Amino acid sequence: MSVAATHANVGTIHALIYKPSRWIPAFAGTTTELSRYAMTTLYGLSNCDTCRKARKWLDRFGVAHTFIDYRDERQPADRIAAWSKQAGGWDALINKSSTTWRNLPPNRKTLGSDAEWQLLLKEYPQLIRRPVVVTDDGIVTQGFTDKGFKQRFGIA
Repeated sequence: MSVAATHANVGTIHALIYKPSRWIPAFAGTTTELSRYAMTTLYGLSNCDTCRKARKWLDRFGVAHTFIDYRDERQPADRIAAWSKQAGGWDALINKSSTTWRNLPPNRKTLGSDAEWQLLLKEYPQLIRRPVVVTDDGIVTQGFTDKGFKQRFGIA
């Protein structure tokens, strides 16, 4: 199934869903309302309580999403680097309060280059602050709060 959006008039988006051999109307509304229906990808760990809460929240509010456990499906280094840039740098991307981080030897915590960070996260993907939320518009955010998700997905 694929989704297409077209502007019918200023301020209103009309979305169509492609079902085999035909497009059917699926939505008409503002771009804020459409953001709830655009595909959202949630990256995290399946055994993480915060990721489970975020997934339940998305289900409860009808936000279409997919979940990817990044320990099972390792993400390419360039994707993690892009997350880092949108998060505000490697320090912002990393969960430094985690047991994994605290148990790392000091020389593994003082990294200088992007390549070193990417290597560390390839070895320890659980260090990434969870969940990482990516929408079709390319916006990346991290973490979960009810208020934050309501703002992110335009839900009053």
